[in-house]
Amino acid sequence: MRRVTYAMSISLDGYIVGPDGGFDWTAPDDDVFRFWIDEIREVGVHLLGRRLYETMLYWETADQDRSLDVADREWTDLWKPLPKVVFSTTLSAVQGNARLVSGGLAEEIERLRAEPGEGDIAIGGATLAAEAAASGLIDEYRAMVYPVLVGGGIPFFPQSERRVDLELVETRTFGEGVVYLRHRVAR
Repeated sequence: MRRVTYAMSISLDGYIVGPDGGFDWTAPDDDVFRFWIDEIREVGVHLLGRRLYETMLYWETADQDRSLDVADREWTDLWKPLPKVVFSTTLSAVQGNARLVSGGLAEEIERLRAEPGEGDIAIGGATLAAEAAASGLIDEYRAMVYPVLVGGGIPFFPQSERRVDLELVETRTFGEGVVYLRHRVAR
């Protein structure tokens, strides 16, 4: 069965964006960006909320920018053809290799798990991940932790009163104090 993974860059105090909506502190250095490139190779389909989808739209046409470096081109070559499912009640259309869904996250995940296919089902965006977590659908949490305290904003982890036991699967340390943590949900 395909794993459902939730991966984002987060502040040490647990936020994916700060109180002002900014996330400039998550700009990856070359090693972290290389890591994300390698990670996306393991993804078969990416589920996104509206905000993350709109942020990632840049990569749908980035290959037209002649000033891109080799790593940016490699990311674009992987991201652009990757099937994406966008969950939104406000968008009327999506671009690239994406389809729009207005509801039914649990049903969509179960459908994707049941159909033939390889690669993880990746979830991007805290709101969408919180809904999946509330239904017990996330198999792995993957956090790229940055050494910054932003003091508030959108939390990486859903704020629920449900306990979830995790098993540490992998850690990796990058320059400038960035630490990758990968945990599997203990079932």
